[in-house]
Amino acid sequence: MLRGFRNIARLIGIGRTLARYDLLDLLAVPGPLRFAIRLSGGYRNPAAARLRPGQRLAAALQEMGPTFIKLGQTLSTRSDLIGEQMAADLSELQDSLPPFSAAEARATVEAEMAEPLADLFASFDDNPVAAASIAQVHFAVTTEGAEVAVKLLRPNIEERFAADVSLLSWLTEWAERLRPRLRRLHLVDSVRNFEGVVGREMDLRYEAAAAAELAENFVNDPQFRIPSVDWRRTGKRMLTLERIAGIPIDEVDAIRASGVDVERVVARAAEAFFNMVFRDGFFHADLHPGNLFVGKQGEIIAVDFGITGRLDRPTRHFLGELLLGFLNRDFRHVAQIHFDAGIIPAKHSVDAFAQAVRSIGEPILGRPLHEISVARLLGQLFEVAHAYDLEAQPQLLLLQKTMLVAEGVGRILDPSVNMWQLARPLIEDWMAENLGARARLRESMSGMVETLHTLPKLVKNVERMTEVLRGGGVRLHSDSVKAIEEARKGGRIFPTWLPWAIVLLLAFLLLRR
Repeated sequence: MLRGFRNIARLIGIGRTLARYDLLDLLAVPGPLRFAIRLSGGYRNPAAARLRPGQRLAAALQEMGPTFIKLGQTLSTRSDLIGEQMAADLSELQDSLPPFSAAEARATVEAEMAEPLADLFASFDDNPVAAASIAQVHFAVTTEGAEVAVKLLRPNIEERFAADVSLLSWLTEWAERLRPRLRRLHLVDSVRNFEGVVGREMDLRYEAAAAAELAENFVNDPQFRIPSVDWRRTGKRMLTLERIAGIPIDEVDAIRASGVDVERVVARAAEAFFNMVFRDGFFHADLHPGNLFVGKQGEIIAVDFGITGRLDRPTRHFLGELLLGFLNRDFRHVAQIHFDAGIIPAKHSVDAFAQAVRSIGEPILGRPLHEISVARLLGQLFEVAHAYDLEAQPQLLLLQKTMLVAEGVGRILDPSVNMWQLARPLIEDWMAENLGARARLRESMSGMVETLHTLPKLVKNVERMTEVLRGGGVRLHSDSVKAIEEARKGGRIFPTWLPWAIVLLLAFLLLRR
């Protein structure tokens, strides 16, 4: 009960902000609550009328603070729920707030590391170079002389986030209770997922681990670089990375003036994105221009690893078939793989869905090559597929938003190039290697060998069970025990050498093939 009263009071305060941006109708705020908001002084700001709904929502979320900024960024990945235009507007939500003080920054360092700041850094710049909703970044020089960037969480951000998430959970629970049709959207689960994602963002050790994993994946690729982690100066509320030097990727004139081939940078970006998604199944999911730089040799340098995504192998197979199906204009195949993967229930018609796919594919794929947006195509696909009870795939939605941002970066660098067309040969080769006849044979053999490896253990387990039965550990009829013993002595249970003989025979046949 107390939770309810506290949340209603907070909700009215949030409602006043929504009212100023003329969002009460858009968000279908119930009549009684709307009346209470109006009584408390919630009136529309006339200037809001000049903005699109998505822009008004972005401005309101910005005003409501860190948790709601992050919520807006999450919603920007759900064009299937909120529409393409609003998702695009929310993707431009500025993740920035006024910086916290230098004294608080220094206190955070010393509290996290349990050491005086002077024992860690020879110099520490009190003026932050970036101040976002959750953390801010300071440049520093370590006592060993290394130039680094130090990311620090905002004071008390965890407590504020917990209170905001409690409110969102309460709202979605009531929404699903009052409108059962909304349960299909998994709103409560979405808030839990949002809590987990942002909660991990507020433990900077996770971001350090993501940076280290990406660096390991690209250790042999000098064209895509990740700054190294200073683990000695990293903790839950503090992350220290190698300070990088480069030109922001959206400063095209400066990149050209440095002598770097811009067209080659686009190709490197496409290849790096392909490798993250298909080769590794682990991708940087916040590739906006502020997080990408171009080094002296034309290499791409990425920073800020708070948002990452993972794709398992079946999802990568699905995505590869989906992209190639669209690029080949095989709309029937695009529809069929949704049913094969169980993403759309079998009660629907494949042909009807294929027609819906064609209705969004033809207008986009019919444009000049450099104007084709595969990310926008996927966004519209997810939106249309909701009419067919599409099961939401959070990682694919996150990938779609990442692709949209990556396309924007590619067009900034060279508007005449389509980065997905550059990546197409890589995708086709990967698909042939992982879905062709050789790949299926390799997977079948791998599964067979794995099964055969378990047979000796199975035989030992049977023999052990026989001993247990003989010793009275499990009470069975004496005839049952006698039958099992005779089967073992008579050779009707596999001898232990048989699995290894089969493995050797299969290996010999495979090598000859």
